[in-house]
Amino acid sequence: MFEKLEPPFELFVKPRSHIRKNLSSVHGRTLIATVGGSNVYAERETRRIARDFMDEPHIAGRRVSVRQVYALVEVRDVNPETVADRYDLDVADVYHALAYYHDHPREMSDVEAEREAVFEDFQESIERPDGVEPDTA
Repeated sequence: MFEKLEPPFELFVKPRSHIRKNLSSVHGRTLIATVGGSNVYAERETRRIARDFMDEPHIAGRRVSVRQVYALVEVRDVNPETVADRYDLDVADVYHALAYYHDHPREMSDVEAEREAVFEDFQESIERPDGVEPDTA
């Protein structure tokens, strides 16, 4: 379950898949490792996440949303390093986006509901000839 790194530190790091699927959050911190029997937590650094030019949380200075990172890594099972390479991000940005998603479940579900409502409104606004439905091919 843990990978052991050799001295100078005895560090047991949980495999990425275990962290991703079993985020254990304590007071806004995620358990990421155990050092000498003590737990090491990642502080929730929200400065990497912004809302300045998109109407949903995104990686600061980029147009990559937290929802998009979550969907790629946890829904489509794309490796976080691959996501970082694909969007020219630091791997830390990817993990911060995932942490933000899990630390703010109510906000993220509100964002998803808002997106779905906008999409449904858009679909209803499209004028189609009689008998033509979007789901029929």
